[in-house]
Amino acid sequence: MMRHEDVWRAIDALAAENGLSASGLARKAGLDPTAFNPSKRTGPDGRSRWPSTESVAKVLTATGTGIDAFAALVTGAPALPRKAMPGRRIPLIGLAQAGGQGFFDDGGYPAGAGWDEISVPDVPDPHAYALEISGDSMEPVFRDGDVVIVSPGAPVRRGDRVVVRTRKGEVMAKELLRQSARRVELASLNPAHPGYSFGLDELAFMHRIVWASQ
Repeated sequence: MMRHEDVWRAIDALAAENGLSASGLARKAGLDPTAFNPSKRTGPDGRSRWPSTESVAKVLTATGTGIDAFAALVTGAPALPRKAMPGRRIPLIGLAQAGGQGFFDDGGYPAGAGWDEISVPDVPDPHAYALEISGDSMEPVFRDGDVVIVSPGAPVRRGDRVVVRTRKGEVMAKELLRQSARRVELASLNPAHPGYSFGLDELAFMHRIVWASQ
């Protein structure tokens, strides 16, 4: 079932992937800069509103995004065949390895010599990196061998799929349920596994997953 918040989140994600704010995306598409403002997402009666088909079509044209890619953004896990992944090369490491020492610097960015590389779509974040999934703990969303592309610079919102690293060195891919001033609650992608709750002081970083190759 498609929800209002999923479509608006996809527009926000599309803006972030192009290095733009929501208003910047609207301007790029030739729309009123306020077209995607939070105030436009709710009607006077408090009910959620949909973006117009015309506005969606214009932003897809302006960013060179296909309808399939946008539909996948709505679901939260865009899928691209590996053979169709052109563009820049970014660091790649296995998710299971990422909890080891020396792979991330103090800012949560890829570091050290243990990384491989992978060609990916043009992700504007210069610190983007890729993690290869192992095992079945994230099925059916991500399967063994899938590669997720992670953007440390992308804004993280409720409902986003994220990669989290704890200060103890645990690295996991989850869905952000909610974040308060003190805690983060995460849902497992596999319903057979429990969710997690962490104090913010327990986390080294939380980065948003922006693409997945499957």
